[in-house]
Amino acid sequence: MLKPLKAFFVLIGFVILLSKPACSNPIDLTKAQIYCPVKDPNVLLRSLAVFQEELAKRSRIKLPVAKKLPGAGQPAIYLLTENELNTLPETFRTALAGMPSITKEGYKLLVQENSQAVLVVGKDARGLLFGVGRLLRKMEIRPGQILVPDNATIATSPRYPIRGHQLGYRPKTNAYDAFTVAQFDQYIRDLALFGANSIEIMPPRTDDDFTSRHMKLPAIKMIGEQSRICKEYGLDVWMWYPNLAKDYVHPDSIQKELKERQEIFASVPKLDAVFVPGGDPGDLEPDVLFAWLEKEAVVLNKYHPKAKIWVSPQVFRPNQAWFDAFYKHVNKEYPWFGGVVFGPWVKMPVQEIRKIVKPSIPIRHYPDITHNYSSQYPVPHWDLAWSMTCGRESINPRPHDEKAIHNALDEFGVGSISYSEGTNDDVNKFVWSDQDWNPETPVIETLRDFSRLFIGPDYTETVAQALISLENNWRGSLLTNQAVNQSLMQWQTLEKQAPLKVLQNARFQMGLIRAYFDAYTQQRFLYESELEQRAREVLATYATGGSIPTMNRAREILEKAWKSPILPEYRAKCFALADSLFKSIGAQLTMEKHGAMSGRGNFVDNIGIPLNDSPWLMDQMAKIEKLPDEKARQARIYEMLHRTDPGPGGFYDHFGAPESWYRVVPGVGWEKDPGSLQSPRIGFGVGLVGVEWVDEIKATGFKGQITPRVWMKQAKTLYDQPLKIAYDELDPTASYRIRIAYTGRFRSRMKMTTDDGSVIHDFIQTGEQPIYEFDLPQTASSDGKVTFVWTCGEGERGSQVTEIWLIRK
Repeated sequence: MLKPLKAFFVLIGFVILLSKPACSNPIDLTKAQIYCPVKDPNVLLRSLAVFQEELAKRSRIKLPVAKKLPGAGQPAIYLLTENELNTLPETFRTALAGMPSITKEGYKLLVQENSQAVLVVGKDARGLLFGVGRLLRKMEIRPGQILVPDNATIATSPRYPIRGHQLGYRPKTNAYDAFTVAQFDQYIRDLALFGANSIEIMPPRTDDDFTSRHMKLPAIKMIGEQSRICKEYGLDVWMWYPNLAKDYVHPDSIQKELKERQEIFASVPKLDAVFVPGGDPGDLEPDVLFAWLEKEAVVLNKYHPKAKIWVSPQVFRPNQAWFDAFYKHVNKEYPWFGGVVFGPWVKMPVQEIRKIVKPSIPIRHYPDITHNYSSQYPVPHWDLAWSMTCGRESINPRPHDEKAIHNALDEFGVGSISYSEGTNDDVNKFVWSDQDWNPETPVIETLRDFSRLFIGPDYTETVAQALISLENNWRGSLLTNQAVNQSLMQWQTLEKQAPLKVLQNARFQMGLIRAYFDAYTQQRFLYESELEQRAREVLATYATGGSIPTMNRAREILEKAWKSPILPEYRAKCFALADSLFKSIGAQLTMEKHGAMSGRGNFVDNIGIPLNDSPWLMDQMAKIEKLPDEKARQARIYEMLHRTDPGPGGFYDHFGAPESWYRVVPGVGWEKDPGSLQSPRIGFGVGLVGVEWVDEIKATGFKGQITPRVWMKQAKTLYDQPLKIAYDELDPTASYRIRIAYTGRFRSRMKMTTDDGSVIHDFIQTGEQPIYEFDLPQTASSDGKVTFVWTCGEGERGSQVTEIWLIRK
């Protein structure tokens, strides 16, 4: 907790920010006219309507459209493209000519204080829409008032031609399947206001259920509506379309698949590109894949003649032969082929792909902005408590992380369409679009625009900073992170001062629920950690208190976590906000009440999951109680309490813990390699026998047994990238035995060697048992140093190591 005086100044500073105006000399356009000389409906599209409607929603004023050029000095907003420049007065044309030139989809925004005029000039139809978006983002719009800052003038063009997001209408998403047509229209519009020019939709049949209880329309009809909406805004339409049939060689199977695609492609009025993943799902050998895509392209071009097919080298268990064949086909530049997509589970770094494929072949990024772990770009060094509670797909604003990820890799592609599973990544979408437009855009500028436009101009700075605070909550150790309580105070201050309209705003509520959820999780973690420590202290008295009475007292202490819970008001607040978000935007934050799918956004279900080692301790005590004599029970209690003890002169490390991570050889590093294709990362999950995927991180694992908490988090590398762990303070005269815990969901076949070439063990299948022991050759540590190296076989998912005991013999 903050000290009272420090807390006071934090709150005072926050209140000052709340009342600070965004611009010092705004131009009042409350009584302005709109002059729009664009006559071509294919150019104007919905830009004028978007501008009027978004202003009216916020100001309750519908600005009139002037039939003729407004008079000098009359407040006016001019919407046009460069083709209509000759309709403007010479003074305006001269001012616009003095601005930097713009290119495709770019725009000029000119604010002239003396003339009380604002001009939005698009290079083309999209440029006009994006310029309108920029103006709306910078305006201060309140009921009865429309202001524009005097410093909003800019001439800008997008850095990358592809800028968009996937909005898949399917049950697996945490909100999209509950959207109405009107909600999709508004969401697509919101994204376009931040420069998105592409929306990716999905066919009705994917690796998912066909329908859900939330769907307002059959999927085949909704994707037609999504395509229509994009067409009306002038945006590109992409479709993610995996290969789900078992056979793409037999003529009967091919005809069945082509018939389905004919129905789907005919159902959408606009389709510019189809993205076919190489796998996950639909693994095909490249020769079969490309032969099939050629047939698919014929059907696609029948209905959408200019559409291209893009493919990703995305496969779970790749080998070199697969990649060689894949890129051989890519470089043939088939007439129907659009380019390569770099996304999740693509083994080769995008830099290497750029070297292999011809320069004329574009690469599109498919960044996973929606998942926290088991993903392309997981939260680096995430605390285990967060993975257990927030889960894989919680509300996850990560603005600074998203910018860093984008800017580490953007130069090797032509832009991106993000992988999204719902509204949980809402903030990330807008950050990513702004970075695709201009990678030099500061994150805070995007967040201020986001807050000003979607929450209100009085919350420009405060909500922007509060969103950053949520990202800071996830940095470092949860037990010692002071940002969590500071973040809650910021959001609570906003909550107390905000009017009902803001309190009911879904975007505000998404931030507010995270603030309460985070604070509740931290306080519960502190409480349960203290209970565990007290229980362990009681258990340590077994020799004098007797094993059974001692375990009963320890059990009573641990049970206080759920029998005497803390902060019930925070818990109730989270459930109330979850209900509200379900009603407003269909956010499915629990399974039973809101119909979420397991592991798909239902993080509120995890609000009471044990955060200490009580499940394992209770399970161990239950087993110990069944032993027949006191001596055996006391011996087992000792073993339980000393599980991590390496003995005198020994070493123990848990590689999910920050205090042991320094031993992990870093590789390229997160800043350059956020996808960990050349660097180690943290992994989560115990690993079930015969199962690689788990929806939630829980203390259950091998054959369903309750496991130690630490087995849920480990160091890992992806694919055949070696995992290296170094020790440098060993006794050069000693002999050691190494005990290793192999946990994690990959269950790879791994080999362990040392840096001097000694083989500790050859390839073994992990996932069948957790603990292995081997003698360390004395020659390997004769200089007091040793680096252990793990590699896995070709086609494996990666190497994972959880714990190491170096036991001095």
